Amino acid sequence: MVKIRLKRVGAKKAPFYNIVIADSRTARNGKIIEEIGYYNPMTNPAEIKIDLEKVEKWIKNGAKPTDTVRYLIDKSKVGEQKA
Repeated sequence: MVKIRLKRVGAKKAPFYNIVIADSRTARNGKIIEEIGYYNPMTNPAEIKIDLEKVEKWIKNGAKPTDTVRYLIDKSKVGEQKA
């Protein structure tokens, strides 16, 4: 099963995440299929950049976002509507 999930790339005590498409059986920082955005929780407000077209394409192809990524996608859509 393919998942849309977070891949941690930040330093200790300074998290930074890439939003990636990966097989659910791979490790958190293992092999990925495609990178579709990033999430930086250390800024105020948190910085979220997601390619929503790629998200829609992958969801139509059967990818399931994790709960956290689903929240970030919704937040990104709301931010895009305000702009």
